[in-house]
Amino acid sequence: MKQSAIDKAPIQYFPLDRLYVSPMNPRTRTGSDWDGLRLLAESIKVAGLIQNLAGHLDEDGKVGIVAGGRRLLAMTELPAEDMAAIGLAEIPVRIAPDEATARAWASIENTAREALHPADEIRAYGRMADSGSTVPAIARVFGQTEKHVYRRLALAALPVPVLDALKAGEITLGAAECFTVAQSEALALDVLDRVRGEDYSVARLKQMLQPDTIGKSDRRVAYVGLDAYEGAGGHLTRDLFADQVFLADAELLDRLFAEKLAMDAELLGHGWKWVETTGDQYIAYEVTSKLDRIYRVEGDLTEEQAARYDELAELAEGDVLDEAGQAELDALEAINAGDFTASQRDHAGLFIFVDRAGQLTVQAAYVRPEDREAAIAAEVLTGHAASRGQTGSTDAAPKSPISNALRDDLNRVAAGARQHAVLRDPDLLIALLAYQLSHDLHWQKPFGLSTEDVPNWPTTAAEGYALDDRLTNGTPPDMYGKDLAKSFRAFRKKGEDHVRGELARFLAAQYRGGSDELRALVDKDAKPAIREVWTPTAANFFSRVGGPYLNELWRDLLDLKDAHPTATTFAKLKKGEKAEKLEKLFADPSTRKAHGLTEAQEARIAAWVPEGME
Repeated sequence: MKQSAIDKAPIQYFPLDRLYVSPMNPRTRTGSDWDGLRLLAESIKVAGLIQNLAGHLDEDGKVGIVAGGRRLLAMTELPAEDMAAIGLAEIPVRIAPDEATARAWASIENTAREALHPADEIRAYGRMADSGSTVPAIARVFGQTEKHVYRRLALAALPVPVLDALKAGEITLGAAECFTVAQSEALALDVLDRVRGEDYSVARLKQMLQPDTIGKSDRRVAYVGLDAYEGAGGHLTRDLFADQVFLADAELLDRLFAEKLAMDAELLGHGWKWVETTGDQYIAYEVTSKLDRIYRVEGDLTEEQAARYDELAELAEGDVLDEAGQAELDALEAINAGDFTASQRDHAGLFIFVDRAGQLTVQAAYVRPEDREAAIAAEVLTGHAASRGQTGSTDAAPKSPISNALRDDLNRVAAGARQHAVLRDPDLLIALLAYQLSHDLHWQKPFGLSTEDVPNWPTTAAEGYALDDRLTNGTPPDMYGKDLAKSFRAFRKKGEDHVRGELARFLAAQYRGGSDELRALVDKDAKPAIREVWTPTAANFFSRVGGPYLNELWRDLLDLKDAHPTATTFAKLKKGEKAEKLEKLFADPSTRKAHGLTEAQEARIAAWVPEGME
């Protein structure tokens, strides 16, 4: 018995006293069901009878209810005046044409109910919530999860025209969800008029409904924090249907950002000659190029400290380092990294800004032109920095006796000396290469090597495609503004296996094969297998080729002649249906079993790849 048989049955109206629960009805009242019936009665009082009853006329002119018995029992709990107030002085009932049909309806009551339209469901939940019903109560009445009820209630406050448009099919449920983040009702109605019957993406709709807001990924938001913004009276909108938050008060956010940056700068700049902040996410080269850069005085660990550092780093790598151990490790790292001296702080200053990720960043340390002579006298600036001409001076710097050509040769000699020395430590070279490849160092890279993208990800993404995680989950960390020496030390401390693993991972991602002969040689050792990582599906292959190709492939895989009924039936299908059947043939063992495939046919399907892909 199909649901359509119930839907097409005539509806008649009867007073409540002519209705009774038919013995055919599986729904009966039990002692433990009273609370549920009371809740259901309350929902009918608030939201009305959303789903009709179904029954069979007996010889006495009464109607035995075979589908909707609990709704009938719940209505008997309501006073007559309440029933009349909600338009239920007479109850609508779908009448079965005969007793056999009524029995069939009774047997499928739990599956024959017509699903509520989302707009009706949203309004019903909203009316119940307004009348004081709790989310758990609403969930029990409608047989839904509490999460589902919460999501529907989030839509209950939408402007009436939006829900009307949803009911009329002028917008989708996903589009309606977007309207929950509208900056104002006026804007929501304006956007609704523009998008009725149109196919807008969720991202575009939210952009239209939140044109002047700021997302939580904004660096200012990451730095200030949502709690501080809300605590200062800032308005925000949380999207319950996506992990998104929209901040409406840009002026307040900018003020909080500036105040927090000023406080942090005052704290971090204590003891320095000067500190300068900027609202930008970096310090321009045009600014720092006019200054002299100075560096920390490097620290040295004693043998005992170095041994302890190695011990703690190994524990940290294994995630077994406690809080006290981490504090000790941080202290040893600080010693190793060194620090600025009091004299350096007396003559230099810092730049402080918030980077693109919302992290407070200190760029140190620099000597201004007006402090240069004093810094030289205090030996804060020494060597080449002290001997070069005054930055920004109107006087020309003394001409160097070393020509540019000679300087270039000397630099080459210095580079050669470094290469000569590092050649004695192959492990250091391998670690540096692995570090460069895995950390995306750009212009700061230690080797004069460049890499290029070797595409290995199809436009259909992971559809039927599963590479080793090491080729897909290894996004290099953002090294902007990081201390590379400290970072490299930590990288090496992870051990030889980690270093070689990173090197292998990134070299594999760069592998493209070389010449035909070289590729063949490597393939002989590596034994690549396309079907190990790729399985043809409707999305990634079958729907992207023509129908005749699919017909031929179906026949070839199943060893069918052109006139075989299985082949001719397949050929008559729509292209999408053909693609779906081929996908099941490749992915579903039960489908292959149903076709009675031989071992040879199974092997052919397991090894098949499109021509030219071998």
